[in-house]
Amino acid sequence: MRPLHPKPQAFPLDMLAVNRSSPEHLSRQLYHGLVAIIRNRTLAPGSELPSTRALAAELGLGRNTIVSAYDQLVTEGYLANRQGARPVIVDLPDGPRESPPEAHPEPLRAPSRRGEALLSQPCHHGTPGRFAFHPGMPDAASFPFGVWGRLVARRASHGETLFGTYEVTGHPALKDAIAGYLYSARGVRCRPEQIVITTGAQAAFDLLARLLLDPGDTVWMEEPGYYGAKAAFTVAGARILPIPVDQERGWRLEHDPEPKVSESKKWEPAFGERSCSNKELDRDGDSTKRRRGLDAPDFSPRLIYVTPACQHPLGITMRMEERLRLLDIAETANSWVIEDDFDGEYRFQGRPVPAIQSMDRAGRVIYVGTFAKLLFPALRLGFMVLPPDMAERIANALSTTGQFAPLLLQAALADFITEGHMSRHLKRMRRIYAQRRQLFREIVAERLRDEITLSPAEAGIQVVGYLKPGIDDIKVSQAAARRAINVSPLSKYFQNTAATQGLVLGYAACDAAQTREGVERLAAAIRETLG
Repeated sequence: MRPLHPKPQAFPLDMLAVNRSSPEHLSRQLYHGLVAIIRNRTLAPGSELPSTRALAAELGLGRNTIVSAYDQLVTEGYLANRQGARPVIVDLPDGPRESPPEAHPEPLRAPSRRGEALLSQPCHHGTPGRFAFHPGMPDAASFPFGVWGRLVARRASHGETLFGTYEVTGHPALKDAIAGYLYSARGVRCRPEQIVITTGAQAAFDLLARLLLDPGDTVWMEEPGYYGAKAAFTVAGARILPIPVDQERGWRLEHDPEPKVSESKKWEPAFGERSCSNKELDRDGDSTKRRRGLDAPDFSPRLIYVTPACQHPLGITMRMEERLRLLDIAETANSWVIEDDFDGEYRFQGRPVPAIQSMDRAGRVIYVGTFAKLLFPALRLGFMVLPPDMAERIANALSTTGQFAPLLLQAALADFITEGHMSRHLKRMRRIYAQRRQLFREIVAERLRDEITLSPAEAGIQVVGYLKPGIDDIKVSQAAARRAINVSPLSKYFQNTAATQGLVLGYAACDAAQTREGVERLAAAIRETLG
């Protein structure tokens, strides 16, 4: 805007009071006062401001203070400088005005449909200070932070390339360390080039959903199942169909997840979906896929998501026949498989079961892991093992989404693994968690035997407690939260079938005293729910 030339106005000096005892610098106080004069149009656009010397004398300030405030106003476009003349106020648009207190503000525009889907997804991060029984929470107090601090400090003192955004797929030393660890501990066969470091498992699910799914694609996933993964697939526009899982029968892969659609009811696209032609449905050239005509989708899975080592949340382990059946289904349907190795390292009878990825010969299993349960959640480091063809191109996707982890932490973690600290920590924590698991089961059986039946699962650092009929798990979790106890209602993990009432209880972060106190508080919460 060009400055105007109005009639001269008296400068409102009384609006520029400065407080010398304020922590805010005098030039910033002066700047804010001048902005208010200009925005409120106390002086008309085109009015000249006093010279820096004159205003300094009037306010008893140093001239440099006035110069600093004027220069900032010129930089931001409030004032226009003229050679050899005083600065003048620029004619600015009115801009937004504050509404009076009694006025109702205009509603903001709604987010996109994808945004609404993102905002509506469930989450459960717990609350600081609530020591029990947050599901999946490891015992951070037992982590060797002294060793970790020395490793981080050592890397930080000569970081070299660790402070940039290089190597977006991951620090080479960490990928080497993970490849060696996965082969010895989980039977995973991969080259370091196939490993991609992420900021946790959830970041991997979000990225994979965008890479692998088109709107309207079908995803098979466990029911009950991990709602974080389901949220990522849902926001990508996928249709979720359940694979029923229970303690007695395991993964019911013989069950066809295809919903029964009435012949008279025409299928209509849900959020993010589109009506597909037969040609579109045949984009993979797979003649085995079922067709339902121009107005119906293909319900064979584009992607299958499972947690076979320690099913989330039930804690059971997938049997060999189920693993082979799963790979056969994926082969027949030309599907991707995401193997979420949730709590795969924590098994309290026998050795951990090898990953499904170790049995895959067709390159369709994507293995996802995280260090949140092994070390501590705030580390925010996880990883994916991708098929070679996808791994070669993944850097472009990572650069676009910004989903790459800090190299400094990656380098420290590589040292933590290669120097043997992680194996020693895991060995110690397995022993501690086994003791805490046994104590937790004994205390619950003694104190809550009439209200809760614990599942017999032998893996994981959490356990499901099935509530007796008539007890609402949502109300219990709310009553527990009021007593500073974190529990997760089991019904939250059901999305497509009738929910089972229960609680998902993490015991690993509680010592004996905290476990006893936590169970007492939980008992009080159940009593409150029952009235």
